Amino acid sequence: MQAIPMAVRNRRWFNYFILSTALLATGCTGGSVPAKSLGADIDEVAATLIEQPLLHSTSIGVVYRGKEFIRHRGDMESGKPSPPTDATLYEIGSLSKTLAGTLMANAVLERKVSLDDDIRMYLREAYPNLQYKGEPIRIRHLLSHTSGLPNMLPERANTVLADFTDQRTPRELNAIYAHYGKDDFFKDLHAVEIRQMPGKDYAYSSTGTELAAHALETVYKSDYESLLRRFFHDSAAMEGLRIRLSDTEAPRLAVGYHSDNAAPTTPMPQLPWGASGNVKATVPEMMKYLKFQLAGGPVVAESHRELVKFDSEFSIGYFWNIVSGDRLKGVYYAHHGGVPRSQCYVYIIPKYDLGIFIITNQSGDQTARAMETAIDTLVERIASREDAAGLSRQH
Repeated sequence: MQAIPMAVRNRRWFNYFILSTALLATGCTGGSVPAKSLGADIDEVAATLIEQPLLHSTSIGVVYRGKEFIRHRGDMESGKPSPPTDATLYEIGSLSKTLAGTLMANAVLERKVSLDDDIRMYLREAYPNLQYKGEPIRIRHLLSHTSGLPNMLPERANTVLADFTDQRTPRELNAIYAHYGKDDFFKDLHAVEIRQMPGKDYAYSSTGTELAAHALETVYKSDYESLLRRFFHDSAAMEGLRIRLSDTEAPRLAVGYHSDNAAPTTPMPQLPWGASGNVKATVPEMMKYLKFQLAGGPVVAESHRELVKFDSEFSIGYFWNIVSGDRLKGVYYAHHGGVPRSQCYVYIIPKYDLGIFIITNQSGDQTARAMETAIDTLVERIASREDAAGLSRQH
């Protein structure tokens, strides 16, 4: 499934097992101000979500005007009492990209990199292929998915992922990435052909995110995971972010299911840097991320800055999808994440001082839509409260 831009109201960007979906407002179901508390609303939404076919469990975290709510529902393993908890480590898939974008925004503010730097400045070998008619791939092109780089390296992974729901997909991905490291990535990068002018057309690329991580390692002279953990520990008090798990942490990783397979599937394979889809976190850690985003600050503001405007309703920042023109949500920042056994969303909605993180332990072609419906329901309930209390602000 290629990442194909469409009109915003029908827009979805799928990138195979990362499944990054660009976000749309699916419409309101209407309703008056709920009598129940927001916590009860979240409980209800979670319970409704896992009634959907194939969905086993969900965790939802909400930060609303400084108040925090976490709800877990269902059992992670079919037929076995195994509810998710605050200690459950989740694979957050392409939400990892927003973390990488934040690190790059910090690097730009610290003048470690420039958005207009030719990416080849950070490569040890010559890559005359990483340009189109003399226009090089620049840092800003990586961040905005306009580089023209393929979705994944090696290229054969894209062939496997073309039929994401095939039950063989997780096994074949594991085989491809079992021994695929940074040296292999750089070797394959020589064979890439750029077929479009960088900076113009949207073409979702996890390869670009991995290259961004390499650039960060180069300028900071540190491995990417250490950079990630140090920055978010210092700036957001996030202590539990991981790319690679220790032997003691691995048992806490959420069990998950691929498509309609009744048997649990394996974790997402490790990518060379892991910046595009290998981060693991608990829901409490993601709550800290929501609070960090809502608090603003120079780094967050830079990461939310529009780098490319595709149309009147959709633009992109530092890997953040920026959607405007939504009557209910106003301007908001969002990203979808997915791996073969998990899908999730993060929404940052300044209009309501609202952040939402939602995740399920199943990954199929209907999972994202079910979560979008759950998010829209929550936003509707909050909007009703805001309207009744006169709290809504225009953004």
